[in-house]
Amino acid sequence: MPEGDSVFRTARRLDALTGQVLTGSDFRIPSLATVDLAGRRVLETVSRGKHLLTRLEDGMTLHSHLKMEGQWVVQMAGRPWKRPEHEARVVLHTETTEAIGFSVLVDLVATQAEDSLVGHLGPDLLGPDWDADEAVRRLRRLPHVPVGEALLDQRNLAGIGNIYRAETCFLAGVDPHTRVDQVTNLPKLVAIAHRLLVAHRDRSSRITTGDRRPGRRLWVYRRQGPCLRCGTPIRTDEIGPEGQERTAWWCPSCQPPRGG
Repeated sequence: MPEGDSVFRTARRLDALTGQVLTGSDFRIPSLATVDLAGRRVLETVSRGKHLLTRLEDGMTLHSHLKMEGQWVVQMAGRPWKRPEHEARVVLHTETTEAIGFSVLVDLVATQAEDSLVGHLGPDLLGPDWDADEAVRRLRRLPHVPVGEALLDQRNLAGIGNIYRAETCFLAGVDPHTRVDQVTNLPKLVAIAHRLLVAHRDRSSRITTGDRRPGRRLWVYRRQGPCLRCGTPIRTDEIGPEGQERTAWWCPSCQPPRGG
């Protein structure tokens, strides 16, 4: 499941294109089907929360989002693809490299208009603009919203998904149903989220417990059975705005109601 850390690593993979001139492109979505980026040099790819921005030297940006199942594969030109061809949404070619975006959302905008796509996002947990105080301020604008819902709102802080929502709340001792105005230490919660993403931005596996054994790597996310810390059965519930609910996992003993 792509979260801020995996999107950050994807941007690094796409940096294999940086400095290269595109020899062709193949957009497999109707709105961009006639676009050809051949002849344009790739300047860089940066992540912004869960978004990717591939900037080209002519002032254009290829914007992509991994959604739930999306993936960018970067490989030597001519090699067999690792996923079915019908899942490809865009292919970028250079003389030596091929980048295939599978099951991604993609569009093309002027680089100066990037804010129309990502300007609404809160501070990026893995970005140069990270500002913990601003993230706390944005969370506090939603005093009556469950903190588990507020953490997934990318307008507050960008990069947290369901995994880090669950693990952050556990490590902070906060029930995800707790209203934002009842969390007694929001700066601590935000600091934990930042620490977790920074710790995992260079890792391919997520381990929040320090225990690498299968089934013991995460405290509560998708955990079936007793809490690794206290033995209390892990609970689940759906949290979020109507129609956008996501499953939350928590330990009712380690994360008591109104905890924080």
